[in-house]
Amino acid sequence: MKKLIPFFFLLLIFLGCQPKIMNSLSSNSFIKVNGQNLTKPNGEKFLIKGINLGNWLNPEGYMFSFKGVSSARLIDQAFREMVGPDVTNQFWKDFKDNYVTRKDINYIKKTGMNSIRLPFHYKMFTDEDYLGLNKDQDGFARIDSLIDWCRDAGLYVILDMHDAPGGQTGDNIDDSYGYPWLFSSKESQRQFCEIWKKIAAHYKNEPVVLGYDLLNEPLAPYFEKMDELNKQLEPIYKLAVQAIREVDKNHIVLLGGAQWDGNFKVFNDWTFDSNMMYTSHRYWCDTLQTNVQDLVDFREKVNLPLYMGETGENTDVWVSAFRRLMEHNNIGWHFWPYKKLNSNSCMVKIKEPDNWDLIIKYTEQPRKNFSQIRAARPDQEVVNKALKEFIENSKFKSCTKNEGYIKALGMNP
Repeated sequence: MKKLIPFFFLLLIFLGCQPKIMNSLSSNSFIKVNGQNLTKPNGEKFLIKGINLGNWLNPEGYMFSFKGVSSARLIDQAFREMVGPDVTNQFWKDFKDNYVTRKDINYIKKTGMNSIRLPFHYKMFTDEDYLGLNKDQDGFARIDSLIDWCRDAGLYVILDMHDAPGGQTGDNIDDSYGYPWLFSSKESQRQFCEIWKKIAAHYKNEPVVLGYDLLNEPLAPYFEKMDELNKQLEPIYKLAVQAIREVDKNHIVLLGGAQWDGNFKVFNDWTFDSNMMYTSHRYWCDTLQTNVQDLVDFREKVNLPLYMGETGENTDVWVSAFRRLMEHNNIGWHFWPYKKLNSNSCMVKIKEPDNWDLIIKYTEQPRKNFSQIRAARPDQEVVNKALKEFIENSKFKSCTKNEGYIKALGMNP
């Protein structure tokens, strides 16, 4: 009997180390599509209620109070012009380390939310120049940490490719070059599918991941031959789903409509995958039934779930009314965004650093040549200090909770 005791304790230690691994490998642990609803592993209905972690792994200019400098590439360029490569690279590392942390995730859960949507840039899974790195990008390391935090907190995660190779939108939204080149570039399409397959292979057994939002807001409405572009959207989705299903049959795939995730007339085949759903974005509309009836009608037609992947950027009164309208119509939601500089239309507000107005002013000056850059550049030490203060102010402990916004979401601040 004495010989069995050490073995018994070793067995207990081994089993004690297993729950996360065993849970992640269980084929019955995933959120699934069931008609027009999502269901949890125990069969209960699951209605998405959560927030977007915008800006963290996909910076947007307006979140820094910039205007023309509106995408990650342009923000990075402006910073490098002001303070050089070393300071800029360090800023992006500090930004990624501090803008969203375990404390933020725990707070999101504490308010009563059940999930988050994570916008990310495809470059985080390449060796392209992005956020201070030009090789050994840290996409998996960053998302792995987030998933660990969400697992411990009890939140699900939707992974959203906000910026696809070549650009899927053709505007600042996708950090592109002003046109949705994804739809004409075979190489971009190949890379798009390859990256999603790589992501799916990595997370195929992770039940914390609810699903893959394949393309954020494809095809802005500004381009000629819009009908021809729209016809290409569903086939490109099919290519990506085919690549994902080669390695991952567990996770939901989410398909957004054309023209800001709003046009669902582009879809003709909703039977090519057994575990897919649709996602819409809608801002600045009225809060009447007529403003979501087209989505309800489409959902009835395809008999698949449809949820609001982004909405918000409005008053607390509007947020409350639109949230209740969606819930009345069985439409889950992720409002936008969780955190933003000097704004009440988010869950937590970042205080504007001292002299941030000088940085804003620089981004709005003519910078078409090197002489204009030299003439417009503010004092380097002032900018260095403001960037460091931005990092400090973005930490959860330094942010201000927008209680009215959180209550408008039906949550507890």
